[in-house]
Parts: sequence; C-alpha cells; structure tokens
Amino acid sequence: MSFERLSRVDLNLLVTMHFLLEHHSVSKAAEHLNLSQSAVSKSLSRLRTLFDDPLFEREGYGVTPTPRALQLQPLLNKLLMDIELMTAPDTFDPQQSQRVFQIAAVESIYSILFPHFIDEAASKAPRITFETINWHRDSFEQLQKGMLDFAITGQDLHTDEMADNSHLPDGIQSSILYQDRLCCLVNSKHPALTREWNTEAYLFYRHIVTRFYKKERWFLDSQLAKNKLRRDAAIYVPDFNSAAELCSHTDFILTAPGLYANHIASQLNLTILPLPLTLPPLAYKIFWHENRKNDPAHHWLKELILSRSKTLK
Repeated sequence: MSFERLSRVDLNLLVTMHFLLEHHSVSKAAEHLNLSQSAVSKSLSRLRTLFDDPLFEREGYGVTPTPRALQLQPLLNKLLMDIELMTAPDTFDPQQSQRVFQIAAVESIYSILFPHFIDEAASKAPRITFETINWHRDSFEQLQKGMLDFAITGQDLHTDEMADNSHLPDGIQSSILYQDRLCCLVNSKHPALTREWNTEAYLFYRHIVTRFYKKERWFLDSQLAKNKLRRDAAIYVPDFNSAAELCSHTDFILTAPGLYANHIASQLNLTILPLPLTLPPLAYKIFWHENRKNDPAHHWLKELILSRSKTLK
C-alpha cells in the first residue's frame, strides 16, 4: 500500500465525485455540498488529474460519467460508507446527537405512522433532523449505497410471504410495521350509496387509480384480470392525497388502505365502503441495509419506530 500516494488524496474530492455520479449535474452537486459551482468544477479538475481520466463529459444541461467513472462508482460508494461507519461514534447519546436520518416513504405513512414516533423522537433527541423523500423504485439501491437509513412502503403480499426477505436485494433487511386492508372511498352523495354494494356495482363506476410508477399494476387489478374483469380508470394520480381530493369532487371511486381511508374520510366528507373482493392484507414494511447493524443511532430509531407501530396492528 502506498501511504505516500494516499496522503495526497483529499477525501472531499471523493465526496464531490459521489454527488456528481448521483446527480449528473455540477449545479446539483454544488447545492448538496453547499459550495459554488466554480468550487465543484475546480474539484472535478483535480479529480481528473487524480484518476487520469475525464470522468465526466458535458452533455446538454448536465454531465455524463465516463466508463472509468462508472467503474469506480461501486468502489467509491463502499469506501465512503466504510468511512462513515468507521468514524461514527460507538455510542449514541440522543440528547447530544445531531444525526440526520434519511428516510424514503410512501405519502400515506406521514399521516398514519409518523405521528406515532416523530414527536417522541424529537423530544428524546432534540437536535436530530429527518430528511424524507418519496418512496421510489430506486429506494433499495439508495439503501445499498448508504444514501438512505430507512425506506417504508406497503406491499401486496400473501400472508406466508410477509416475513420472507429472500426476494429482497442483497443486504436489504425488513420488518413488518403493520397490516392493513383495502377499502373504498366515495363522496357523500355518490349514487353507489343508494344501491346494493357488490362487485358489480364496484366495477360499474369509474375509478381514481394511484400509480406511483408508470407501468405499476395493483395486485387488485391482477386478480380482477384473472376473471377477465377490470376497473374503469378515469384518472391515474401519483399519490393518495391528490386522489382523495379528487374523490370528494367527483363520482369516481378511490380504493385505498383502510387506515388512510379512516384518516382522510372525515376531513373531506367521504364515505367508506368495504372492498367487495377478497384479497390478502397489505403489509407495510420498513427496510434498511445490514451495513447499519453496528450503528447505535440507526438501531435506536429503528427500535422506536418498530415499537410504536405496534399500536397500529
């Protein structure tokens, strides 16, 4: 090992490279680093000298990593994660900690789960900060890269699959927070309230369908398709809050998790109807990466969330 060469490597340069690889943009990297674009450009110049490669080529409004930069990315992610773990304190003092927890979550979690732990966490650890983003297909990858501490989402799973982690990406662990059932929301004057409520009625009216990703399909729709049935989707929206607001102003039906439906129905004067189909429950799960197992702050928050979620079961 050449310690002389290592002594000339500036860790800040590697952090800059990490953000350039993540965002493909000098301006966004500068924003995350609280630096000027000029400072990031100077760091990039030094990185090019260090690795004897252009690393990033300008393209449109951003930059594109070279094959060499892409080759270095997994090594860089592991290195930075190892340094973070190595320099983290081996004890956690909630009163003194200034830890920033990064969490990806589906939006219904904010009204259902977060109120059960967030105030207590802030009270016990008054200087910690939470940064949250929307759950996305890339959330597992971000956990693996150390960009997230936790990810929380719901899954349509059969009961015997709910505790199985074998289908998850390498290193990802999970635990069930609570289970829920789907139900239907309609406005208080919906014509469905004056007729018999069954599968035929459910499929007669048009629907608001939440779809977080372009090609996403609900397990509900897959089951209907097996019987050559389908919902008539009037509109697709990316989140339940927008869907519920639309539901209150239209005669469209919204199918949503029961706990969320109970929360939003009173606020928007919506009526809850049972889902006239038999489906397995939803499992809301929290995910993390196994490389956090020796992180006392991570363990503290995980145990707090898990214990407080028991009140939702």
